[in-house]
Parts: sequence; C-alpha cells; structure tokens
Amino acid sequence: MAAHKINANATMVEMRSLLARSAAIWNMKIKVPFKLGVVGHFGLAVRNPKKSAQWFERALGLRKQFEFDNGIAIGNDNVTIALFKGKPSPKTLDHMSFHLPNMTMLRKALKHLKKHKVDLEDPGDEIGPEAPGSKNMGIWFHDPDGYRWELSVQGGG
Repeated sequence: MAAHKINANATMVEMRSLLARSAAIWNMKIKVPFKLGVVGHFGLAVRNPKKSAQWFERALGLRKQFEFDNGIAIGNDNVTIALFKGKPSPKTLDHMSFHLPNMTMLRKALKHLKKHKVDLEDPGDEIGPEAPGSKNMGIWFHDPDGYRWELSVQGGG
C-alpha cells in the first residue's frame, strides 16, 4: 500500500478523510495462524566472542551453550545469544530488555552490575522509569562492544 502524502493545500475535509483511512489501516486485525514463543536466539556481531561470552557470564549469569564457526552461543532457559566474530553495530539495536520479577531483584542486579564494574547509564541515579510517566522501572547499561541492555520490572513490581 502506498504511503499517503498530505498536500499543503489539502482541505480540512480531505485531511480528516486521509487520517480516518490511515487509522483504519493501522487498526486492522490481521489473523496470524501462530503465536510467538520465548526468544529462541538472536545474533550479535562482537569483536571477540570468547571475551564477550565471559562478560555475559560474569555480568548477567548466562552460560556457554555451544560453540560454532567464529562464535559462541550463551544463554539460559529464556534466551540464547549467538555471539559471532564481526564488526559490532550497537546503533542497529537501540537496546534489549529483560524483565525481572520485582524491585528487590532489580536492586540486587544493580549491586551486582556495580560490583563487576559494568558501564551503567545515569551513575548515581541508575534505577528509573522506562519513559516519562511509566510505572515500569529499569536499569540501562552497555556491554564491552557498546550494545545497550536493560533490566526492568513491569509496573514497578
């Protein structure tokens, strides 16, 4: 479907009609014959897969699952991250968030990350809302290749 352009000379009636059609398209219910499950895996290009795997083990408690050509897969029961040798591109992924069950765990996570000298955002004020006015609370940090990660509690738990 082609994108609609609003002409500077369009009448108010034409603009309302266009907005109504756009909203209808956005709200269409598309039936998909399946439902996504837990994350199987995702891949990240890193400078040194072995060093990155060690960082994820130390900082996030993930474990080596297997090795493959030019890489290592690390993970737990919820996710696997395939770390492959390549040029890191942290700007292609704004961040990845993992949920924690409650604020007690989030505070424990913060203490652990500080102990392991993880590159935390907002030093001194690390735990905060995911967005202005959000009840979800999070911690944001970076891995050695510059990828941005978040640990969060939904609803402030």
